[in-house]
Amino acid sequence: MRVLKFGGTSVGSAEKIQQVAEIIKDGVPKIVVLSAMSGTTNYLVEIVKLLYSVKNDEAVNKINYLKEQYKTVVNELYSIEEFKIKGQELLNQHFDYMISFTRDLFTVYEERALLAQGELLSSAFLFYYLQEQGVNTALIPALNYMRIDKSLEPDEFYIKQNLLREIEAHPGVELFVTQGYICRDAYGEIDNLKRGGSDYSASLVGAAIGADEIQIWTDISGFHNNDPRYVKKTHSIKELSFDEAAELAYFGAKILHPSSVLPAKNANIPVRLKNTMKPEDEGTLITDKIIQGEIKAVAAKDGITAVKIKSGRMLLAYGFLRQVFEIFERYRTPIDMITTSEIAVSVTIDDSTNLKDILTDLKKYALVEVDENQTIICVVGNFLADEKGIILKVIDALKDIPIRMISYGGSVHNISLLINTTDKISALNILNDNLFKY
Repeated sequence: MRVLKFGGTSVGSAEKIQQVAEIIKDGVPKIVVLSAMSGTTNYLVEIVKLLYSVKNDEAVNKINYLKEQYKTVVNELYSIEEFKIKGQELLNQHFDYMISFTRDLFTVYEERALLAQGELLSSAFLFYYLQEQGVNTALIPALNYMRIDKSLEPDEFYIKQNLLREIEAHPGVELFVTQGYICRDAYGEIDNLKRGGSDYSASLVGAAIGADEIQIWTDISGFHNNDPRYVKKTHSIKELSFDEAAELAYFGAKILHPSSVLPAKNANIPVRLKNTMKPEDEGTLITDKIIQGEIKAVAAKDGITAVKIKSGRMLLAYGFLRQVFEIFERYRTPIDMITTSEIAVSVTIDDSTNLKDILTDLKKYALVEVDENQTIICVVGNFLADEKGIILKVIDALKDIPIRMISYGGSVHNISLLINTTDKISALNILNDNLFKY
């Protein structure tokens, strides 16, 4: 059995939902994991902000506007009157539920329930359309099996047991539709796997059923070796290792959620990235196969802040680094890159929410300098022992670009360089010209 996840752009209109139906009606047993229709989650977030601000009348107007957009989808999606009525009844049910949040106290629990509506709607739309087409299918609610524990990590045993129970409840069915992103927490309340979590959902589902392959369908034909938004000449990558894909996903390649690779990697299930608009394209296959010494891709991650912590006593100060890292941990702020010398340590972060408090605490121990508007350029491949002098090629190519930090050796899969964001496009194009052959 395969697991196929379709992102928001893949189900962004009635026509695209119909295209998805054509892709999945190939006779191969599968579970289809859906995101909300493109734009829906962002719109729901806006409604959430209004409700927290007690601007309930504005929230009602936005909810009603969204309902009208969905009515158009229903009318275009279904051709049989019975299913048009089903679709309208579905909308009434979900949007009446959303309106109810404008009448009472709005809390984090209501927020999560409201944000779950997009996936519940898109999956039901596809399910009804498949039924209209005479396809033997079943809708299995993610809220019946997807759960996170008290540490906010997936409860894999619970997921497996309850997902298999859901599947077994539909003997003879080989095509299942479910939701990505949404789940329940350890106390049974509606929660989610955060932004991009539909990829994570698909990987967890694939691992739970021991899938033959997990496919992530988006609007691009797999990973590209560089960012096509800024570099004219790029190509899709045929194969990546799990670790290479994870590095690219984390350092700016938006096609895949960074967390989604791990469950598939642990279960050794191949992940294939496909293009809904061009289903004939091969895409990118992610496996445990490693090609040593080959540069696969370049990615860029914006919104980076560099923090330099300098202490004249650092060389002799036992526990200094521990104190530094404990401050970032205290404010739940992950570090991307780190470089050290005898008297200083520099780190980068991509979440500056608590930066002011972090700096206040750091200044108790050291002098602190901050550089904002930075970008991490990440060169990904397998560079064990750097047999081909790859790092020299990278640095030589960027000789005219000011480099703030370099991280190399912490992973055999990437070379990371910190530069000013204003130099990003130039750096991506220079590396493209110097590292890849076309």
